[in-house]
Amino acid sequence: MKLVFTILLSVLFSFFIKSQKLSSYEKCWAIQHPFAATNVKKISKRCFKIYNKIIFNKELDAYSNGGTLDAFRHVFFMAAFAQKIKVKKLSKLGIAHEKGNYKQYLKNEFENNELPDSIATVMDLKNNTLGFFIAQKHKTKSLEELAQVVIMAIKNGEAVIVKRNKSGNYIDCIGNIIVFTTKKWVTAKCLVASNN
Repeated sequence: MKLVFTILLSVLFSFFIKSQKLSSYEKCWAIQHPFAATNVKKISKRCFKIYNKIIFNKELDAYSNGGTLDAFRHVFFMAAFAQKIKVKKLSKLGIAHEKGNYKQYLKNEFENNELPDSIATVMDLKNNTLGFFIAQKHKTKSLEELAQVVIMAIKNGEAVIVKRNKSGNYIDCIGNIIVFTTKKWVTAKCLVASNN
């Protein structure tokens, strides 16, 4: 009976997630973890409301790729999820998301107006891990309080971002502007602490 229920739930959930913009890796994760996926969806809705306030209030930079706003999104969402869901499952979700980004890269599809690359993947996974750590220390905080903890962690340099110059151009670790002439997964972008 338990097997039948699991199969039925997986089929229903699979139908439900078809309308979502998820990679095949994320959909597979959702089918394997239907209850966690349902919680992720509920928590995400609440997190996006706070994330949109952060954008509007301009508490962080405006870079949804590689900047403190991007770091906030990964740290905050994973911290919020980890208050209710086991880190091991969430870590697999984060990896599934990044595998999806690599698939987007191969198809030349943009994420937040940029082609995904290897440095963005490393950045996201490191920031996810910071989110898990923050959740362990702040299990009972409200999402609004958690968002403020995450902002302070970012301002203190605990997250990572991609290095840019004052004009917003990506630069390598020695300060040279990176000129993107061809599609590359491995780039000369440089990760730095989020307070740089």
